[in-house]
Amino acid sequence: MAADELEPSSLKSTTSKSLSEKTSAHKFLHVKKTSGRKYTVSIFLICIWLFCTIVLMAKQERKVDDVHQVTLAPNETKTQIIYKNHMPNTNKIQLILAGAFMPDYYSTLATHFFNIWIEFDPAEEYDMPSKLGLKYENMNQRNITQIWSIPIVSESLVEVVPEMHHNKIFKLLSNVTLRGDTRLCMNTTLSTNFPIAFTYDLFPINTEYGIIYAALVLIGLYVLIITEVVHKSIAAILAATTSISILALLDERPTKDELSSWVDIETLLLLFCMMVIVGILSETGIFDYLAIVAYKETKGKIWPLINTLCFFTAMVSSILDNVTTVLLMTPITIRLCEVMQMNPVPTLMCIIFYANLGGALTLIGDPPNVIIGTNKDVIASGIDFTTFSLHMGAGLVFIFIAVNLHLRFIFRNMQDLKFTEPSNVTELRQELAIWQKAAFSLSSYSKEEGVVRDKLLRKCKTIFSKLKETLKGFKVDVLPTERLQSYDESIKDFLNKDSHLDKSLLWKCAITLGFVITLFCLHSIPQLNLSLGWIALLGTLLLLILADHVDIECVLGRIEWATLSFFAALFILIGALSELGLIEWVGKQTEMIIMSVAKEYRLSVAIILVLWVSTIVSSFVDNIPLTTMMIKVITSMSQNPELELPLPPLVYALAFGGCLGGNGTLIAASCNMVCAGVAEQHGYRMSFMQFFKVGYPVMLGSVFIATVYLLISHVTFGWNI
Repeated sequence: MAADELEPSSLKSTTSKSLSEKTSAHKFLHVKKTSGRKYTVSIFLICIWLFCTIVLMAKQERKVDDVHQVTLAPNETKTQIIYKNHMPNTNKIQLILAGAFMPDYYSTLATHFFNIWIEFDPAEEYDMPSKLGLKYENMNQRNITQIWSIPIVSESLVEVVPEMHHNKIFKLLSNVTLRGDTRLCMNTTLSTNFPIAFTYDLFPINTEYGIIYAALVLIGLYVLIITEVVHKSIAAILAATTSISILALLDERPTKDELSSWVDIETLLLLFCMMVIVGILSETGIFDYLAIVAYKETKGKIWPLINTLCFFTAMVSSILDNVTTVLLMTPITIRLCEVMQMNPVPTLMCIIFYANLGGALTLIGDPPNVIIGTNKDVIASGIDFTTFSLHMGAGLVFIFIAVNLHLRFIFRNMQDLKFTEPSNVTELRQELAIWQKAAFSLSSYSKEEGVVRDKLLRKCKTIFSKLKETLKGFKVDVLPTERLQSYDESIKDFLNKDSHLDKSLLWKCAITLGFVITLFCLHSIPQLNLSLGWIALLGTLLLLILADHVDIECVLGRIEWATLSFFAALFILIGALSELGLIEWVGKQTEMIIMSVAKEYRLSVAIILVLWVSTIVSSFVDNIPLTTMMIKVITSMSQNPELELPLPPLVYALAFGGCLGGNGTLIAASCNMVCAGVAEQHGYRMSFMQFFKVGYPVMLGSVFIATVYLLISHVTFGWNI
């Protein structure tokens, strides 16, 4: 770990003056310069805050006064005039629907659909095609948009399920200005009545400008995270608020219901519950025990130990989701690294890489794969759990080997895996960080808390003084014999800890984890009406009931609330960027490029584009909305008779891209942020640039291997089944 990563600014300035009087003036100027930079940044952020405040005060939420309530009878096509006497002078119309629609993750089970489209009914004098200059079949059909089919529930559930919202911008197929009525038409395939509520906007967002605004907000978020002028959670909340303010400025301010629909409650619930389970599990001492077993099996050799941790992580991540896997593996890895006097951050990055790779192996290992596997067109193409794992596994074998060699090359100098400071300095920094965190977690609301807080702060002051004295000399821990003796004592103490297991609590945790893991593996069965979030919540409740002596306040104190708030803000940001048209624009540009290529090269170009576009984009934005959009793009391309593209190669390209892109940046995948949050709780900070310097080259190398594999298997040998 870098020398100043855990050091407060006051400590840095004091220590620098103590080390050398000659450099005191330089350090003073540096502090002044840093203060000036922070002052400038604060002014800039306050300006953004003022912009958001003024816009949100001035602009109302999206108007929903014009809500139309209709009931569709069986075999009836109901119409609603939305523009009378002539075609609208716009090329887009936005529709917002509310009804008994099926959730996206159950859409493959749908047997009934709600259909809606827009048609133009010209006046009588314009019925002659010769006067219109249009083909007769176009006027006979009269549709000026594609038909939008939405899965709906069965007849027995129409009046039972809560209503869901859908939002879509229709593009008109004709821009000829004629006299006549523009109508909204809708029907269902149900044999009973179906109530529906809808509203429309004749002048939706101009996505040409919206894409620019979305890109600027995204760039601003990354600048704040990379420069670390504010905490990443604050940066995400600020970016989300700014994006909503931009929507408000464009008269498209989302309602509170829309904002809540953008937040993936399922993911947040899963993260929260698994954090509680892991927090209670840590009380048993099992992480130390497993670390001891791993150390003994690898005989304390660094690379065999890292390879064992990575391989185990990949295997578990293919069965469980990678977030749960990382939550379980991070404490073990940190404990092992501490006893071997290694910096846990490089090893944790290796764990993250293999968690994302392992998640790509199966249809349940990573959220993008779940989205892909539940698509009805993907299922119809013959891709099931076994087929998917076989195709992905064959390519991942080569990627596993390449990533391992790449990491061995990056960390070829064993000192890169060690701390850059003497062990006693590192220990003092860790101790200071943990005592400070404990002190700041207490308030001064009660006298008792205030007394304890003061004692903790005094302890921090004592450690701080000791650290200053140690840094003054900086000649400690230089003798190899002393280091070896300290290392041997640390190993001996570590290996003697296997007798401190709380077996009673461990059995309770084992029962809970057995329940959770079993249902995780079975959650894709349609008859099991439990999602991952509900499974985790039920498991958490079971553990809290069994381990009733556990102090719940202490457990909740270990929850990574900053990580949860970061994800909530990121979900809102991605929803706003989708509204502004950024993600849809990426998909359309990909489709246009493929269409422009000669037919004999289209499959190769389609595989390369889908793979690389999904990888690059998912390394900077969340891969869930990207996969949701891209799966529609590749299924529509495979159904286009002019392209003649088989669907399976595009599915595997998208799966590789969505999962491998998670290794690119620290915020590209959920498990990355969770691992960084747990490490920070233990006093080890993983910065964005630190991860980027290692992760992005690893990602690019992995995608290159995946590209070669996909082209050989699907283009050269035609392995499309």
